[in-house]
Amino acid sequence: MNTVRVSTACEVALGLLFACTASTTFAQAPTVPPPYTPGKAPHVGGNSFEGPKDVVYLPARPLEDTRADMYFGDWRHSEPNVMFGSLVVRDILTQGDNFSPTFPGAVLEHAKFLSYGKLEPGARTVPSTLKGLQVFFYVDGGEGEVSAGGTTEPLHKGSALLIPEGLEFTLRNTGEEQLTAYMVGDPTYPGFKPLSSFAIKDEAHLPHSAPADPSPFTNPGAGGHWAHITHGFFNRGNGLATVGSVITVDILPMQLGEPHPHFPGHEEIWCEVEGKSLAFYGSQLRMQHPGEAYMLRPDNLTTHSNINFEEPGDKPIKFLWFSTSTKVSTTPH
Repeated sequence: MNTVRVSTACEVALGLLFACTASTTFAQAPTVPPPYTPGKAPHVGGNSFEGPKDVVYLPARPLEDTRADMYFGDWRHSEPNVMFGSLVVRDILTQGDNFSPTFPGAVLEHAKFLSYGKLEPGARTVPSTLKGLQVFFYVDGGEGEVSAGGTTEPLHKGSALLIPEGLEFTLRNTGEEQLTAYMVGDPTYPGFKPLSSFAIKDEAHLPHSAPADPSPFTNPGAGGHWAHITHGFFNRGNGLATVGSVITVDILPMQLGEPHPHFPGHEEIWCEVEGKSLAFYGSQLRMQHPGEAYMLRPDNLTTHSNINFEEPGDKPIKFLWFSTSTKVSTTPH
């Protein structure tokens, strides 16, 4: 991204931050603010606005901003539980309420869970079969293998594994360190036809996604929202049931995603897996570290972005991203 684009993006981020933290007088929208067109809520993939000048400011701070911490979760704050006999799992985000979570991280109404699992060196899970659920694994570290239906395949950092409903499988740690993975629970439904075998993709061998909607503000190599360099794993067209898609998102140093809100019924989760960043949530900022995730409150008002504040030349930050898009909330708000 050239100097002009970096400056523009940073000016927008600073302008949004100062506008939201200043008094209501300075944060006022125009006399007749441009409303979101019904049925045309900001979409996933492309940019939501024509350019930085079109980002919509709210007339006052949303009341729900003060509850931002309820939408964040970290596996380090969770009690461990055991799945499949020997996989130690800690929750990051769990099922709850999109609009009124009763405790931090209890925000998912459609996806089942986002968790972090660890398998000790030499350990093997017991043969297990999923019912009413599928599990996606994104391997974070270590070496291992998955076996099912007479087939065994290796696992390593960057492996994306989808275990379908109804398939008996085992996981084994073949290395000398813990095998660790982020896990996404994908509920199935009556009539759903799962894959007949597990599926594995290697992030290192996947091309980055092209922009859904070309924009002069999208950085070279990014797939949308100004700065998101994405690699797609699975979606409803190749194995998922309820979760719409699972991808990774890289953001280069001194860049940020386009600030935008989400409509009711849209669960979009940002889980940091590498580096540290600033999560721009409503009118607030949060430090975000690996193993921590958030879901934006889908009220079509609260705005979010992710900012890589590291020095030029440093490594990009990386997120595991997944979403569901029913466009119809199951909870009154």
